[in-house]
Amino acid sequence: MSVRDLYLHKRTTPDEAMSHVRSGDFIIVPTGVGEPPALLHALSAQRRRFRDVKVAQILPLGKYDYFDAETADCVRHVAFFFSGATRAGGQAGLIDYIPSYFSEMPGLIERGMIPADVVLSMASPMDQHGYFSLSLGADYTMASVARARAIVLEVNPNVPFANGNCHIHISQVAALVESETPLFEVGLPKIGPVQEAIAQYVADLIEDGSTLQIGYGGIPDAVVMQLTHKHDLGIHTEMIGDGILTLLESGAVTNRKKNYLPGKMIATFALGSKKLYEFMHRNPMLEMHPVDFTNDPYLVSRNDNLISINATLQIDLVGQCGSETFGPLPYSGTGGQADFVRAANRSRGGKAFIVLPSTAKNDTLSRIVPTLSPGTHVTTSKNDVNYVVTEYGVAQLRGKSAKQRARELIAIAHPDFRAELTDAARKINLL
Repeated sequence: MSVRDLYLHKRTTPDEAMSHVRSGDFIIVPTGVGEPPALLHALSAQRRRFRDVKVAQILPLGKYDYFDAETADCVRHVAFFFSGATRAGGQAGLIDYIPSYFSEMPGLIERGMIPADVVLSMASPMDQHGYFSLSLGADYTMASVARARAIVLEVNPNVPFANGNCHIHISQVAALVESETPLFEVGLPKIGPVQEAIAQYVADLIEDGSTLQIGYGGIPDAVVMQLTHKHDLGIHTEMIGDGILTLLESGAVTNRKKNYLPGKMIATFALGSKKLYEFMHRNPMLEMHPVDFTNDPYLVSRNDNLISINATLQIDLVGQCGSETFGPLPYSGTGGQADFVRAANRSRGGKAFIVLPSTAKNDTLSRIVPTLSPGTHVTTSKNDVNYVVTEYGVAQLRGKSAKQRARELIAIAHPDFRAELTDAARKINLL
């Protein structure tokens, strides 16, 4: 058969495509926008005919019916990283999660430590050679493609055909469905004066020619807005979003000064606007790769002057970051924060920034605390954290003693909490 004949032979409806799912299967879905809504709605509609099917994903965007607690014995979500769609279920104990560094997930799948029986994914239209691009989420999906019994694609003309190691051939596909649903879009978050103040401190420490990894959220995007006057920046990140597109349009990003993969912008998943997805289509500057390539600290650190910018929820006086839970209650996940912090620390001239507002709940709680709240999961260790930035300044921690760290962090806490933090630090012999 020609590749076109194979395409037509494997084309089916979302309901019929669910014939490739069996009870007991572990289904892998790509990150965020890479999720295939028509297929997941079909799975939801048929969920009662299955038993013990698990659907695993980072950052789900849609609220699908299989999140229903009453049918959890039929089809259950398993989180690699929680989102607004799954957070309540995770905090109620209805959704389980698998902790992992983002960079190590493909390896866990390759070794069979995380199963991958079926892959359900969005895909670009097929090219003349029979290839689809899984451009929106190469992440852990490409490793799953290599192990899965069945790969089912939702082919959508709105999905860009990107370059990089993110392609799958029609001969590998068990079934495909066609849809024209507009892709999920995420705009730039609202940026207030606190975010702007933090961003300015960070931007002042970023030099022309640096290579950037920018995490998700208001503060990292605020930093981006402060960098439009910089020159010859490069991008090696996990997520490509509209903030990076802003830097490209301003001329600040050229990728010319990158010493590792010069001229290329590297990412593993996309989350942004229609404009971003159109930018990704067959763009020679951009490559989408699996996360064990994009986030491997050893590989990423080959970029000189690597800048890592990531947010946290809480940090204690020795520098431990709790970035994914409120106490024991899950909020997000480990993600790639520790991957890129370690990479920046290894990079020649690299700088790793952890950013956070000094307070929460209308200035009633300090995010800088003597010790992390009971049950808090440590996302990035005290040994890895270097620059910590609030709206009150910058604390530089690596190479400092515990007592020096406490003094640095208290100095950038909200003034209303500095005396309280000082007293608490003395009680635990940190001052």
